[in-house]
Amino acid sequence: MSSIVLQINGKPVAVPAGSSVAAALRSADVAGLGVTRRSVLGEARAPFCGMGICQECRVSIDGARRLACQTACVAGMKVETGT
Repeated sequence: MSSIVLQINGKPVAVPAGSSVAAALRSADVAGLGVTRRSVLGEARAPFCGMGICQECRVSIDGARRLACQTACVAGMKVETGT
C-alpha cells in the first residue's frame, strides 16, 4: 500500500493512502509526536463517535475547521490541532 506525507502541527507524518485525518493523528500520537488535541483544561481529546456527531476531533485543516474523522488525508495537507 502506498503512503502519503502530511504535516501535523508542523511535523511530517507518513500514513497509508486513504487514511482519515483522525487515524493520522492517532498514528502520530502513538509514534510520540505529541499531536493529540487538548481541551482548554489541558485534557487529551480524541475522536469519540467516529461519525462527526461529538465534534471531539475538530482540527484546522489547511486553515479551515474540519472534523478529522470525516476528512481523508491528502499529501501535503496541513493539520493544526491547537496543542
